[in-house]
Amino acid sequence: MPRSVIEGRKTVTADTVEDYYRPYGEYGDGSYAPGDIIEVYDLKRHLRCIIKATKVYPIRFGCIPEEVWRGEAFSSAEEFRECHIRALSHLHLHDDVELVTLHFELVEVIQ
Repeated sequence: MPRSVIEGRKTVTADTVEDYYRPYGEYGDGSYAPGDIIEVYDLKRHLRCIIKATKVYPIRFGCIPEEVWRGEAFSSAEEFRECHIRALSHLHLHDDVELVTLHFELVEVIQ
């Protein structure tokens, strides 16, 4: 993910409601709100960039808005759905599953 964010291709991320609101780390309360500053790490846990949340809202898996699938760097809503079904194969994703989308802007690239 960090590379596509740094390159400007990815400006949105989406997660299940349960995962979005799950607490993270020692101080994380789960979820982000517009205006929050977020550190983005690579798989080796190196800080790669800083982003700022701009919009957060729920969507249904069966109705992915264009600004979401484009912001996730997909060519269509169908490609978005297919990729998420593969990546989240442990879940039963269907049209009525609610996701939370986080739109963001790149603030800083960490060298």
